[in-house]
Amino acid sequence: MHRMHPDEIHDIISFSLSTNPFDPSDNAPPQVPVPDYRPVERFWPYVNLPEQPTDEELAALDPELAEALFGTPRRPFSVSLEFSGFEGPDYSRALEMARGASEYREIGAGAALRHRARFYPEDAVKLRDLFEVVGRYDATEVLIDDRPVPYARELWLPLLWFLIR
Repeated sequence: MHRMHPDEIHDIISFSLSTNPFDPSDNAPPQVPVPDYRPVERFWPYVNLPEQPTDEELAALDPELAEALFGTPRRPFSVSLEFSGFEGPDYSRALEMARGASEYREIGAGAALRHRARFYPEDAVKLRDLFEVVGRYDATEVLIDDRPVPYARELWLPLLWFLIR
């Protein structure tokens, strides 16, 4: 093995004397071409949408979503009947009665279409009349303040019938 003598080791750093490594023109930002046109600031199809939802859009929100977004609304006690379509002559009558409720909305579409009618205590007669038509179907749900509760059919509805004079 050959050992190098310290006099044999040479470090050579070469650079050109014609270029200055600290030239400020090398640090300048690159030239960016300027476009000949200015992009339009509006984007289709979102031309004139309002920033706040309309009253119709807020009314169409699912009650649970509205509660999550805006907190619990101060509404009076209510009972809602939610039912699916069914065969028979009573269906059109049930729809007419549901549309006569304090609030009515359709949820879903096609075979998954459900009808929800909200009644307040002063409308106990209308609630009872609609329940007599749609209550015999297992798919009918009774909601207390928009929530399914245990024994809604067996306990809450008979309590409301006491309001009928």
